[in-house]
Amino acid sequence: MKKKINFFLNKKILIYGLGKSGLASYNFLKDKNEVYFYDDFKLDIKLSKITNRQIEYKKIYDYNFDIIIISPGIDIIKCQLSQFLRKNKNKIITDLDVFYKSNPHNICFAITGSNGKSTTCKILHNVLYDQKFDARLVGNIGNPILAEKNINKSTVFVVEASSYQLEYSKYFRSKYSVILNISPDHLERHKTMKNYVNAKFKLIENQSKNGIAFINNSNKYIKKKLITDNFLSKIVKVNYEKVENKIEKIKNLYFKSDGNKENLSFIFYIANYLKLNQKKFLYTLENFKGLNYRQQIIFDSKNLQIINDSKATSYASSESILKKFTNVYWIVGGIPKEGDKFKLLRKDCLNIKAYIFGKNYRKFQNDLTNKIKTIHCSNLKTTLDKIFQNLKSDYSRKKKYILFSPSGASFDSFKNFEERGTYFNKLIKVYLNERKNINI
Repeated sequence: MKKKINFFLNKKILIYGLGKSGLASYNFLKDKNEVYFYDDFKLDIKLSKITNRQIEYKKIYDYNFDIIIISPGIDIIKCQLSQFLRKNKNKIITDLDVFYKSNPHNICFAITGSNGKSTTCKILHNVLYDQKFDARLVGNIGNPILAEKNINKSTVFVVEASSYQLEYSKYFRSKYSVILNISPDHLERHKTMKNYVNAKFKLIENQSKNGIAFINNSNKYIKKKLITDNFLSKIVKVNYEKVENKIEKIKNLYFKSDGNKENLSFIFYIANYLKLNQKKFLYTLENFKGLNYRQQIIFDSKNLQIINDSKATSYASSESILKKFTNVYWIVGGIPKEGDKFKLLRKDCLNIKAYIFGKNYRKFQNDLTNKIKTIHCSNLKTTLDKIFQNLKSDYSRKKKYILFSPSGASFDSFKNFEERGTYFNKLIKVYLNERKNINI
């Protein structure tokens, strides 16, 4: 307990960014420290009771902070306090660091990767919960880690960790670390693949010799890093082929895409390492419902299936499900990821039509040229107009699939992928109600 009290006691702390995690950090630290906050945007009226702790931009240099807790969404190169943060970089930590210093003995399963983090975290949490663990789902998914209450020594945490969080983290350490995969992503922030890979690997670099790291044995970026660097923790190389037979026996349709099979292979390895009850384990997997807007089936009939995969913000996250189906009406759009490349071959795309919406049409069209027939649409509504119009003249007996897997970030038109996914669902509901004469 001394370690818990001493590290965050009578410190002058700045919290930069008062979203969910920032507010949780404030509430966690305020009683035993002098805590202030700064935010680039106007705060919600609900937070007005703590505005006496808000610092004005012009007065930020009047304070000598011991610690700066920064929201993962803030880019220190482009934010309002950029110059201040660069001068005080050695003081920057994250809420994950606060948690670890306050709860160093609780076991954490920290999961990162370019694709599949949220789904894998949710599966693992369900598995542990059904095995009677006091398991908490936190980080990018679930509650902010510092918002959790009633923690005891047996409480375990499943943490979704982004490259942004890991980049700023200094102290956070997990007993079990997982790197699912790495593909070009967030390069507008990290600038180079080397920086991006290094951020992901901080999960393993910070582990002690008692740590266990589960890594993707077939990913080229991961394999290269393992060759050039040495780590204290035990490295477990996850090989899908070694658990393929077990995964193929799972009847749950959610686990039929290549991406979800990859996610599930990690769960099998972890379950084996923990020696979990197999009957309960398989029951959990068969009953897993998936997450909203992640390859979510929102309509299914004999002739048509509609899938909402709004979470897909890169080609890599769309490719696995594209390979699963034929006769696909693929909806693409948003803000393309820097360095992202569409890797499917032309022979894999013969039964795919890409409907590209939004102002970045040219970029997506150039990426897909000579592989997929593309149709330009101004927005999501006009996209669905064209698709449902084309469905009227599609007389093939094969089942059709409308796949909303944008392969781009949502911020051109929406606050986040959830808002984008919700909007898509609302549109689909209207179209299905109005077009009952279509053979669906």
